[in-house]
Amino acid sequence: TALVLDTNGNGKRDEYVEPDQPIDPTKDKRINAAFYGVTVSPVDGSIWGTVLGFPGAVVRLNPGSNPPGTALAEVYELPWNNPGAPVHGFSPRGLDIDRNGVVWTVIASGHLASFDRRKCKGPLNGPTATGQHCPEGWTLYPLPGPQLKGVTDPGSAEASYYDWVDQFDTFGLGKNVPIATGNGNDALLALLPESGKFVVLRVPYPMGFYAKGMDGRIDDPKAGWKGKGIWATYGTRTPFHAEGGKGTTSKVLHFQLRPDPLTQ
Repeated sequence: TALVLDTNGNGKRDEYVEPDQPIDPTKDKRINAAFYGVTVSPVDGSIWGTVLGFPGAVVRLNPGSNPPGTALAEVYELPWNNPGAPVHGFSPRGLDIDRNGVVWTVIASGHLASFDRRKCKGPLNGPTATGQHCPEGWTLYPLPGPQLKGVTDPGSAEASYYDWVDQFDTFGLGKNVPIATGNGNDALLALLPESGKFVVLRVPYPMGFYAKGMDGRIDDPKAGWKGKGIWATYGTRTPFHAEGGKGTTSKVLHFQLRPDPLTQ
């Protein structure tokens, strides 16, 4: 379906103007965007996706009762050069969602970012709802690691590719824990939302762990920590550049969390 904003604010999809045309108060407006990461909200069935670029955005698509004819989109750009924004960041890539409908994405400014549509104070449709209308919905968490030399903006040099939300506590840190691929950290980076602190799940050997995604699985709910865990791979296209050199192949990793270091 075309991604159409309800810029005339009547709550339904109408005839629309194209992205290179000015807003017409009697019509809706199509935006030129395509999803990179994509997920479905467990709250209302809406579809969320990231839009690459600068500053980039997340888009919410409500299919309606008879898609694509009833599908309406909402676009929420990363807050950038917005005087009303408490935080600034840019360029999302991977994306997932938690059980509360909060969207999580990793962004190129070195953050794990959440967007909570429930925090928006202004109208979610109409002529002003074109991207920078809900900076208050964003929360940015600087990823672990140093910032690039000479850069004074918040964030870090970490360049995470994707993220995933552990909605059902398949790992052991709790439900709705977002985890980013720590591609500059040789790790997975799990954020504890209540404290805002990261747990770094570093892979010490072989060096060069580079995940592009992950998933969780509970094999035996009665077996405690031994019956569940997260699965990830070395996702680089050049595994022979990791520790081991020529002939090194990719690997599948299983992460499990003991409740105590001495637990057997």
